[in-house]
Parts: sequence; structure tokens; C-alpha cells
Amino acid sequence: MSVLIFVELDNGSVKKTSLEAIAYGSEVAKLTGTTATVLALGRADGSALEKTGAFGATKVLHATDEKLTHENSLAYADVLAQAVQQENSKIVIIAKSGLGDAVAARASAKLKAGIVSGVTELPVINGGFTVKRSIYTGKAFSTVEIKSDVKMLVINKNAIEVSETSNTATVENFTPALRDSDFQATIGQVEKADSELSLTDADIIVSGGRGMKGPENWQPLLDFAKVLGAATGCSKPVSDLDWRPHHEHIGQTGIKVAPNLYIACGISGAIQHLAGVNGSKYIVVINKDPEAPFFKAADYGIVGDVFEILPKLTKAVEDLK
Repeated sequence: MSVLIFVELDNGSVKKTSLEAIAYGSEVAKLTGTTATVLALGRADGSALEKTGAFGATKVLHATDEKLTHENSLAYADVLAQAVQQENSKIVIIAKSGLGDAVAARASAKLKAGIVSGVTELPVINGGFTVKRSIYTGKAFSTVEIKSDVKMLVINKNAIEVSETSNTATVENFTPALRDSDFQATIGQVEKADSELSLTDADIIVSGGRGMKGPENWQPLLDFAKVLGAATGCSKPVSDLDWRPHHEHIGQTGIKVAPNLYIACGISGAIQHLAGVNGSKYIVVINKDPEAPFFKAADYGIVGDVFEILPKLTKAVEDLK
């Protein structure tokens, strides 16, 4: 019996959010006196799978069938359910994402598992099994008790501090039964955004709003993001005006992010935008309006003109490097 962690792959490597899920799952395994097993589907680099041991995994089940190369929530949920049954797993961990949510919902139905999404802390196992989850787009928290035999946790980013060791995991081939009905729709082509960093995986995000005054003024923000090694984002009005591409839109109706550091430049802080960033570990706001609502949610604030402040911050980071 082991805690089973479903991971997502990108170009043969395990996504950073999934590495956090492994670290979380390994801590849950310690609490329950079991081990942590990873489930990886599709093409993957063998050494990358072995390195999941550095985050606490002891074993990796790797299903290599070519049909599983492209993301397919129907097939992935079916394979996950088979892995749970093979390993006799009572706890399943999945990182929250578009794919993770879809797989978890389908797999929980197959397994009759109690499922909690938006988990923010390790469970409390003391005569029961309770977890803390984020609700109301991160404005509140609730504590939920799971009483089912199989328990499925979909965890938020930054739910646990991650540390690495020199351990490696054992990789085993896993050959699930694939159903043709799960492949009635297939992916013909995948086009990825041009940005070097994924917003959902980025540790640092620099984001701009209407205070940037136009698409022609974005270069100082891009320079600052580059020197920090950060991803770039924007508010909804900016993407609606086509100042920036729509895949950079962060907020309640866009991408929800939880980086270690979120830097908002010229964004007033409407509640819809805050709903997309309140999972961030630290928030820094730069705005010339001292009454901007975003300052109430910020850990640090700078009152001033972004066009004066950003070049100075960029130079300061360059000097530190």
C-alpha cells in the first residue's frame, strides 16, 4: 500500500507543480506510515523519473504506450484508477491544474473516492482525516473531513515547502488496459505559447495593467522580468485591448497563479484580478495611486511611476548579479 501521486510531463520532464505534489505526497506517506509512488504517463526521460526520488518518491510506475503521449483526461483517469487498485492506494495526490482537475474528477467517480480540491496544507490524521482547502477564490478557507476508503487530494501550489535530497526512485513499467472508447477524440496538433516560462510553473511573475499606458511602453517591464528570470502576465483589460496576448491574462476569468513572488506594475487591483493571484507567497505592488486597492493585498508596496521605478529595479538586480 502506498500514497499514489499522479504527475504531469512536459517534453519528457516532470512539471514543477508535480514535483511539489510528490513532495506533498511523500510527507503524507510519512504521516500514514507508507511510501510514495509516482504515476507517469507517456514519453518521459528515465533519469527525470528516477530524480523524483529526490522529492520523496520511492517508486515510479511508468506507462509508456504512445496513446498516452498527448493529454487525455478520459484515458488518464482510467489508468490512474487501475494504478490505485494495483497499488492498493488509499490516498491519491494530484497537483491542481486544468488537466489535474479533469483527471481527478473522473478518477474519483471510478474509485468512489472522496475528493477535496484546492488543498493548502498537509492533512491532519488524528482519529480521522481532515484537510484545509481554499474557497471563495482564495478569500476564505474551510476544513473538510474525508470519510471514504480512498481519498483524493488536489493540491494548490505552495501547499508545502519543497526540499531536495540525493535519493533516486525505482522506475517500473506499468501496462494498463486502454479502452478504445477513451480515444474517440484525439489531439491532432499542439501549439505552445511563445513565452519561455509557463505562468503556472513560474516562481516569479511580473505583471502589467493599464498603468503601462499602451503596448509600446511594455519594454521596461519585459527587461525587468528578463533580469529576474520571471514570466510575464497582465490584467484582463490589457488582454482585452490586445496590448498583450490573451494567454498572459491573469485573474478570475484567466489563469490563476501562485508564484513565490508576484510583482504587479500599474494594476489597480480589481477583485477579479486578486482572485487569480491571492495564492502567491509574496505580492509586490508598484502604482502611483496610493489608494489603489491592490496595496491592501500587498506584502510590499511602492508608490511611484512604474516608468521611473522599473529601470531602477532592473539596474539594481543587474548590479546584485
